Amino acid sequence: MTIVWTHDLNTGIDVIDEQHKSIADYINKLESAIKQQNRTAVGQVLDELVDYTLSHFAFEESLQEEAGYKFAKPHKAVHDMLAKRVATYQQRHKAGEDIAGPLHAMLCTWLVHHIKRDDMAYVSEVKASILNIVKDRNEGGWISRSLRRFFA
Repeated sequence: MTIVWTHDLNTGIDVIDEQHKSIADYINKLESAIKQQNRTAVGQVLDELVDYTLSHFAFEESLQEEAGYKFAKPHKAVHDMLAKRVATYQQRHKAGEDIAGPLHAMLCTWLVHHIKRDDMAYVSEVKASILNIVKDRNEGGWISRSLRRFFA
């Protein structure tokens, strides 16, 4: 099943949405490699998908931490659980087992559910944090504000 990006998967945080779309693209590339029955391509896409997804998780977790999101640790635990699960699939693939079909099905389901349930839960807090950072930069940061107050 190909992942088709729909509006309901958008968080409204452009950088996160673009990263999620890239993960969906990797999952779709995995499907293509499966259809071509290209075991080498499956392994390459799997490695790229893992690398990209782990960097996305780290970025997303840093945004949550910066925003003070109260469920950041449980959210990270969900990420860690998927990473371990996919690492097991990687090991099985390297051992010669055909894991591509079940892995693809799991990733399709996981990504959509994770975005709609877990990621949508942090959106308002992270967006507010991002807006505060942008506002702070536009106002010259805390040093500039302090100097203006002191010398005004």
